[in-house]
Amino acid sequence: MDPYPAMNIVLLEPEMPANTGNIGRTCVATGSRLHLIGPLGFQVNEKAVKRAGLDYWDKLDVTIYDCYRDFLEKNPRAAEKLYMASTKAPRAYTEVSYEPGAYIMFGKESAGIPEELLAKHKETTVRIPMLPDIRSLNLANSVAIVLYEALRQNRFAHMQEAGKPRSFSWEQV
Repeated sequence: MDPYPAMNIVLLEPEMPANTGNIGRTCVATGSRLHLIGPLGFQVNEKAVKRAGLDYWDKLDVTIYDCYRDFLEKNPRAAEKLYMASTKAPRAYTEVSYEPGAYIMFGKESAGIPEELLAKHKETTVRIPMLPDIRSLNLANSVAIVLYEALRQNRFAHMQEAGKPRSFSWEQV
């Protein structure tokens, strides 16, 4: 992997192995690094994690940390480039500029990111717009939405943008 991945996805105390597996697969497809901050609500070798990640799990650049402090100590750049996704955020995820290698944090499925952390990151806390009275979107979907906006802003650097059909040529259509 590149020493500076496309983006860094940070999951704070994830609880659902299937969501984490799906997020891992998205990270592999985008060249992004996955950071899991404990305590985790599952073991990373669980069948549900690997099933959701399919055959991509062995290609995933993933690091597991004991706690948030451990994450910050091992990733000093994160303090400068940390975006927090929360339903409590003051602005939409499309209203900030994501730098290459930015860290985008998502909280656990049941509670999100603790409010004391959100308060320290007001300028970089973002939300996905949705209808009122809806608690939240699925975590894996939320990661994909915000991550692809960050990648779009960075012109999908190092990514293949066009596909090639197996049964015909685009030039002949």
